[in-house]
Amino acid sequence: MTTIDTVLLPGRHHLVTRYQVRRLREILFGGAADETGEPVLVADDARVVWALTSATHHGTRRNPLPANRREAMIEAVSDDAGLSSLVAPVPDVARSPRFATTVVRSASLTLGLELDPATTVVACSTPEVSELYRAQGYRIVPVEDARDPQPVRPWDVLEAAVRDEPGWRDLVDPAALRYLDRYDLVTTIRTAHEDPTVSADGDLTETRDYAVYSKAFDEGSDRKWEQVRGHVVPGRVVDLGCAAGGLLERASRDPRLGESDLFGVDVSRALVAEAEHRRDQGAFANPNVFFAQRNLLHAPVFEDSSVHTTITIALTHEIASYGDGRADLELLTERIYRQTAPGGVWINSDVLGPADGERLVDLVLDGDDPGEAVDMTGWGSDRVEAHLSGLTPARTLTQFAQDFPALSGGRCQVAWVAPGVARMPLRDAMEFLTTRDYRRNWLSECHERFTTMAWSDWETTLTGAGFELDPASGPWRNDWLVEHRFAAGAALRDPVSGDAVDWPDTHVLSVARRPV
Repeated sequence: MTTIDTVLLPGRHHLVTRYQVRRLREILFGGAADETGEPVLVADDARVVWALTSATHHGTRRNPLPANRREAMIEAVSDDAGLSSLVAPVPDVARSPRFATTVVRSASLTLGLELDPATTVVACSTPEVSELYRAQGYRIVPVEDARDPQPVRPWDVLEAAVRDEPGWRDLVDPAALRYLDRYDLVTTIRTAHEDPTVSADGDLTETRDYAVYSKAFDEGSDRKWEQVRGHVVPGRVVDLGCAAGGLLERASRDPRLGESDLFGVDVSRALVAEAEHRRDQGAFANPNVFFAQRNLLHAPVFEDSSVHTTITIALTHEIASYGDGRADLELLTERIYRQTAPGGVWINSDVLGPADGERLVDLVLDGDDPGEAVDMTGWGSDRVEAHLSGLTPARTLTQFAQDFPALSGGRCQVAWVAPGVARMPLRDAMEFLTTRDYRRNWLSECHERFTTMAWSDWETTLTGAGFELDPASGPWRNDWLVEHRFAAGAALRDPVSGDAVDWPDTHVLSVARRPV
């Protein structure tokens, strides 16, 4: 019988349990058997290869801890338990029948060794994963499945830690627990798990096309930077909702900010990863550029009175949409005020609700027949875009009146009073007109409410928190949008007189300063 020199233990390894260590010692030193009952004869110098999967993915419920923290914990556990170990980081990949091949090849490239099925066993208790290695010719040694009753698996222990269930600490290997405590990693894990607005993979929705989203942000970065640059106070400059870092790329070239530290913060894992990639490629002229995946509503990101400029571009409507509406915007305002240094500034640019949002208007749309909405749940971006591109403006409103309330929890009151004429509150009409051209990202954009706050609401919120408003602050109308988007196949009329209704303000720029 061939002697085994390697025990491959694949997993994400956000913590290590007492049982895992005990089982590994049994395999290496105690004469364990494989799943068929055949003894595993292990060489005296055998080692454990911890295949650290999803090593390029962190900050999410699926992978709360970065690979460097997980790797260091494994090393601490191995030293404490006397296990000869090697750690092989494996990139995050989508589920695939080739997953086992990816793990084995990554380990071979990282460690410079071949994991021969003749001399390697795979320690695993996940049936679908075991099958992938079994198909590659590897023998499977059960881990938790080796006991009846089965011990608690590592992920179940992690979820118990998130809930702070009694006894979870007793299930974690002592060296792993010391490491978790030293860096307060349980708080990191809980933060990722308890964030109500972010998916398991660290994004706001499952339907957003980030290639399109990032491209749109980049294309507008020059214009956005010109809008805000004159109000920036040098020092610590923070771009909340930084996307892929386009605005900070412009800021990094500004001579006034040569001695400033520039921070980009975004809730989306995908966008932060792209921003970090750009930084690594040398896209930022200022070397002091840093990025982090955080949700400011979940917990403060910066210390009180430590930030000189906070910039939010097209962010506040998302916070209102994916959280608790105006209440979350008030919480955001309070937190930004606290983090702002005396004399510092919060610059906010975003869409805006109309001043007289409850006024009834007639929205006159091309296309007499409003038609029927269809259920696009589960459709891909291409199919959604193709369907919407074939609709008249009137039929698009019918689709919006179904999708927007269902996805955002917002309101869309529509009463068809004549062919192609929808009577509705001005706020609801602008909500539709602001969204209707996002055909490819329709299912994502229908999550978002664009008109939550009018300018009077912003004035009350900002001054109530203690900010003073710069004279540059106020509402404004994007006439390009009016001409090329809103007025395309649509018009606003007064229900009584039939007269044209002026298009309302569409955007806001607020420059809010914390008094010295």
